[in-house]
Amino acid sequence: MTDNAICSTEVVDYKKVKIVLNALPKDTDNRSMADLFKALSDPSRLRIVQALALAELCVCDLAAIMDISISAISHQLRLLRSLKLVKFRKSGKMVYYSLDDDHVRKITALTREHISEKQ
Repeated sequence: MTDNAICSTEVVDYKKVKIVLNALPKDTDNRSMADLFKALSDPSRLRIVQALALAELCVCDLAAIMDISISAISHQLRLLRSLKLVKFRKSGKMVYYSLDDDHVRKITALTREHISEKQ
């Protein structure tokens, strides 16, 4: 059985290869991108990001939404903050979390749109 998706001859178009190699991100950028996708691959962290796309929330709000402990939410938020996916602001004794920028919202929205199209 042959696979029609595989070339039957080995011919490399070096001009295209050079163009693509020059356009690809650096290895360090790819590692950072992979770390971002790895963080969002966890359903709990993804849900936190989705909630923060809708509103600025404190840890207690997120714990109630997620139905998990404040400690567990704090742990997830630390990781998301280290990857610059979320940020926080203090207001008196309260700490409120939000998405770091609109890129995070766009990533999740595009992913959701892609999944919806394929179903």
